[in-house]
Amino acid sequence: MSATVLEREQESLAAQLLREYAAGSSFFFASPKRTMLARGVFATVPHEGGTDSMAGLPARVAAVLDASREAAHDIPVAVGAVPFDGRVAAQLVVPLTLQRAGPLVFDPAAPAQLPLAAKYTMRPVPEPAAYLDGVAAALKLMQEGPLRKVVLSRSLHLDTATPIDLRQLLHNLARRNPHGYTFAVDLPPGSEPGSGAGTGRRTLIGASPELLVSRSGLQVIANPLAGSAARSPDPVEDQARAARLSTSPKDLHEHAVVIDAVAEALRPFCKTLDVPRGPSLVSTQTMWHLSSRIQGELKDPSITSLTLALAMHPTPAVCGHPTELAHEAIGHIEPFQRGYYTGTVGWCDANGDGQWAVTIRCAEADEHTLRLFAGAGIVVGSTPESELAETEAKFRTMLQAMGLGAGVQP
Repeated sequence: MSATVLEREQESLAAQLLREYAAGSSFFFASPKRTMLARGVFATVPHEGGTDSMAGLPARVAAVLDASREAAHDIPVAVGAVPFDGRVAAQLVVPLTLQRAGPLVFDPAAPAQLPLAAKYTMRPVPEPAAYLDGVAAALKLMQEGPLRKVVLSRSLHLDTATPIDLRQLLHNLARRNPHGYTFAVDLPPGSEPGSGAGTGRRTLIGASPELLVSRSGLQVIANPLAGSAARSPDPVEDQARAARLSTSPKDLHEHAVVIDAVAEALRPFCKTLDVPRGPSLVSTQTMWHLSSRIQGELKDPSITSLTLALAMHPTPAVCGHPTELAHEAIGHIEPFQRGYYTGTVGWCDANGDGQWAVTIRCAEADEHTLRLFAGAGIVVGSTPESELAETEAKFRTMLQAMGLGAGVQP
């Protein structure tokens, strides 16, 4: 069989997996090189109570995978989502079935999908004015103490009159973000963090541009992003924005803080680690980002992709630096709990291989509601107005996938 024929078969299978995704019974994960669809639940990784549910999580995953293999289950992989912090349980399962294919490929000539919500209401939390105040408060903390960076987030609550077609939303996200990590994860029924009201079945859905870490054998790759600028529909202005980002002292500083922390987290596990001397530019349909691809070779083959992910998580790209001070500031300033937003989503197999993306450009969804998230990194030199504008640009990934990009003001 020729390579071309095999590639076409893999493309056809990837498209089929996307069509077969069903909210409530599936895990979907598409990277630039691979598409994965897992269905059903053979076993669930147990949650340990306490304030840090992630302590011992790799060991619990390994134990569940070993037990599944002993029960003659031939799919030794755990899939799912890890939250921002230990106050929320990780949602990781061993599926009943698992199918893999090559990357998703879309016909650029195919017609655009109509809006997925003809009638809707939208409520920002916090309101823009309150977010401006929060950024100002964070900048004051940096002026008065050792805090170097804090990432502050906003959410949008989108309520629709008709049910949301999550399969079509996932398709739209994958089509618009072919170089990212498109995902959909079933979440347990429960409350929106901090609300106290039951919401029934929920789905974590999104298209992240950022790889937290991947492991294949002894090879490790991390690709942190930090420092961002909104894209412009005007090609000349768009390139000007990219050029300004690549030389911006504020954004280069923000990026350096993240790269230093990621390298420091990975170094104890690696016998070699290649850290670029400076960032490169990458783009999505809505944003420019500063990017650094870090590669290493593990010292010990027993170190799993999940162990590496948790050693890095949360990076300064989603929390801040120093981590404890940034986390404390987020708790005081943000008026909601993040839940799985700015956590990590992906998979880990019994050999330790796996891939984990940072859970950004995403929403928690149920039948009639989307709770969208976006954040911005605050460092010395930030202004409240520019950080608010950055969050508005980042919301557009989900809003455009809903067909609501034009004329919508987050």
